[in-house]
Amino acid sequence: MIRVGLIGARGRMASAFAGACEEASGIELSAGIERPGHPDLGSPFGTGVLSADLEPALRESDVVVDFSSRDGLEARVDRVAEAGKPFVCGVTGLGEQSMQVLREAGGRIPVVWAPNFSLGINVLCELCARAVELLGEDYDIEVIETHHRGKKDAPSGTALRLLDVLRGEAARRSAVFGREGHAGPKLAGEIGVHAVRTGDVVGEHSVVFGGPGERVELIHKAASRQAFARGAVAAVRFVLRQEPGFYDMADVLRSAG
Repeated sequence: MIRVGLIGARGRMASAFAGACEEASGIELSAGIERPGHPDLGSPFGTGVLSADLEPALRESDVVVDFSSRDGLEARVDRVAEAGKPFVCGVTGLGEQSMQVLREAGGRIPVVWAPNFSLGINVLCELCARAVELLGEDYDIEVIETHHRGKKDAPSGTALRLLDVLRGEAARRSAVFGREGHAGPKLAGEIGVHAVRTGDVVGEHSVVFGGPGERVELIHKAASRQAFARGAVAAVRFVLRQEPGFYDMADVLRSAG
C-alpha cells in the first residue's frame, strides 16, 4: 500500500486528487496538511487527521504530494528532502528561486513537478513541439488560456509551460503577455500569451499557428479536475520507482509507454 501525505488537502485540486486516490488500488491517504487556523483542522483525513504540522505527513507517508501554494514552498521542500521522501508538486506561479530549490532537492530525493498533471495537456505539449518543428518560423503563434474567476496566477502555469515548449531550447522567440493600445504590428518570432478569467471554467488552453492562407489550432479542454487527479496518481506511482532527480510529466508519460 502506498501511503500519501497531502499538503493543501482542502483545495480544489487536492480534493480531486484525494477522490482519485480513493478510487485507485494500492493507494491510501495517510495525512492531510492545511494552513494554521483552517476550520477543518483535527477532523479525520484518510487514515489520520487534518493537521497544520508537516511532521505527520513525513512520518506516516511514503510520498508527499503538494497542491497548496507557493508561500512557504521552499521550506516545505527542504523538510521533505531532509526526511528522504519522494515529492510530487503541483504548485504553480513559482519564481526562478523556488524552481531552483525544487531542482536542488532532486539531488537528494526524486521530485516530480508539473504545472498541469493532465495526460492530455502533456500530449498537447508534445504536439506543439512537433508543430513548431514542422511549420517553421513563418507561422505566428498565440497562446490563449481560460480558467475560473478564482484563479490567482496569470498566465497559468500550463500556459507558461507551453510557452517554454514553443520557444524551444534556444528560447529564440520573444513573448508578449496581452496587448492593448497602439501595439503596432506583430513582430517576427513573437508569441502572444493571453489569460481569460470567467465563471467556473476548469481549464482550457489553445495554441494557434497562423500562416499564409491557413491557421492550425491545437486545443485542450478539461471538463473536470479528475483529468489532473488521475495524472497526479500516475506521478505518485512513478516517483516511488525513481532514483533522486528532477522529473516532469513527460517522464511519467514515457515510463507509462
